[in-house]
Amino acid sequence: MFDKILIANRGEIALRIERACKELGIATVAVHSTADADAMHVKLADECVCIGPPAASESYLNIPQILAACEITSADAVHPGYGFLSENAKFAEILDEHGITFIGPTAEHIRLMGDKIAAKDTMTKLGVPVVPGSDSPLESDADAIKIAEEVGYPVLVKAAGGGGGRGMQVARSADELPHAISTARAEASAAFGDDRLYVEKYLTQPRHIEIQVLCDGQGTSLHLGERDCSLQRRHQKILEESPSPALNAEQRDDIGARVATAMLELGYRGVGTVEFLYDNGEFYFIEMNTRLQVEHPVTEMITGIDLVIEQIRIAAGSPLSLSQSDIQLNGTAIECRINAENPSTFMPSPGKITQFHQPGGLGVRVDSMAYAGYTIPPYYDSLIGKLIVHARNRNECLMRLRRALGEFVIEGVETTIPLFIKLVGEPDIVNGTYDIHWLENYLKKP
Repeated sequence: MFDKILIANRGEIALRIERACKELGIATVAVHSTADADAMHVKLADECVCIGPPAASESYLNIPQILAACEITSADAVHPGYGFLSENAKFAEILDEHGITFIGPTAEHIRLMGDKIAAKDTMTKLGVPVVPGSDSPLESDADAIKIAEEVGYPVLVKAAGGGGGRGMQVARSADELPHAISTARAEASAAFGDDRLYVEKYLTQPRHIEIQVLCDGQGTSLHLGERDCSLQRRHQKILEESPSPALNAEQRDDIGARVATAMLELGYRGVGTVEFLYDNGEFYFIEMNTRLQVEHPVTEMITGIDLVIEQIRIAAGSPLSLSQSDIQLNGTAIECRINAENPSTFMPSPGKITQFHQPGGLGVRVDSMAYAGYTIPPYYDSLIGKLIVHARNRNECLMRLRRALGEFVIEGVETTIPLFIKLVGEPDIVNGTYDIHWLENYLKKP
């Protein structure tokens, strides 16, 4: 096992990783920008190192500075969390060259799944269903027109390398396609430094279903059920739940087994999430995230498995002690992402938190770095924390979520809590009959 782990991240996920390390008896190193000197993960770490000014490019994305922090503190492993360098294959390779373990998959698998076209081709070969569309990057607008005619409009133009909803444009007709291509290419180039695009069929009323996998790279590959992440705004997930109200046990077991088998054949190591669009009883692969997901707590709540601890053990070379038959899904869990944003306009609301009281009680979990007196900096993601509730069934879970949201007090900044209070009372949410477009349509209502 590792002696000391450096956490190359910030906010709630850095604190989440620290907790797992402490339960394993592993010393922790927090790195931080000057803007995060008073952050909770810095206060609670065994050691801390300032790695630069507020700009992420000069701190949390600064590989030489992070490497120097590893060498200064003698850290023998790095946990990247999510975002920042978590899916940077070069970072994983550099750490390996310096004898430092990257807690995640191999650089080869990060690079493979980071290229959306290569990932799609790989999954097709592994027997996983994919969305109809390009099997290689577009070479010209004429290529796009041909593919769009083959699969039928509407189509989605997507960045080949990237994620997070950027570099994606819908074309509902041939007239809209040129503009969609030029806009997606500009976004992809600006966000990822890679302007390659591909085209796929745009499904009009799908759900976003993702399968959590856990693989030790030594012959054991497990799936831990699914998460339904269909409540989205601008392709950004807002609320996630597990299990999905749209699937039955047979569908869940079938797609889970197919994904676990594919990961075993791939030789994948670590945690990962294979994401699908689900429409009319069919699954269509869209991408794989080779890291911990923001919404991983809902899986932890229904399985009782600490995914971060398992990540660390796998990276240290330990085989999984679990088999698929050991994985039991108990009850329902729902996560709300609480952001420092205006609940109507979604404008960021950085500033000082004057009061902070988190809800509690049976089945209520809050993953947050916030506290009264903490100042949310304007330089990073607006996520304050995540409210996760668990109960014996979905109805009880929704009732518990309503209660917990009513107890959650954050003053000094605007938050999205009022939005969630309204959402959990909506009939479509209560009934589980929503798709990935539901929230956008709801927000357009007067």
